[in-house]
Amino acid sequence: MSATQILFLGVGAAAVISAILVVTVRNLIHAALWLVATLFCVAITFVLLEAGFLATVQVVLYIGAIAILIIFAIMLTRRVMMADSGPQTNTNWSLGALLALVLFAALIWIVWQTEWPVLPEEDLSQVLNVLGHSLVSPDQYVLPFELASIMLMVALIGAIAIAWPGKKGS
Repeated sequence: MSATQILFLGVGAAAVISAILVVTVRNLIHAALWLVATLFCVAITFVLLEAGFLATVQVVLYIGAIAILIIFAIMLTRRVMMADSGPQTNTNWSLGALLALVLFAALIWIVWQTEWPVLPEEDLSQVLNVLGHSLVSPDQYVLPFELASIMLMVALIGAIAIAWPGKKGS
């Protein structure tokens, strides 16, 4: 087994462990930080698979924008969370875990049964070139990216509005 394969298995194990911690820790801030660790492990996996563009998108978009936005929203709405003293666990977690295992087994079976096409290096570079142009073309995917950024901004403004201290007497 080569060093790259060992590193790949180690990063995969770290991603699985941190993903499990995302859903099992009680502190919401810690869960968000474990989410960042999980997303970073996925970015490392992309680097090991020589998919630099996807690794960059993973770091910039998911870690740099969405995960940090989640952390800001949690920090800004902490006062609202403190007022909720109800139970923070679900009694049906075992059913959810069983369903997750069944879906994971089905996914593994589907991936195992699929015959994946292998593109020559020239075709792959053409596909990546077309993808790059379509991401910045006004006729294709620029609008969904802009709408996603507006939605993230609205979510941040909403979190600020919820956490903003009200006037005295209200």
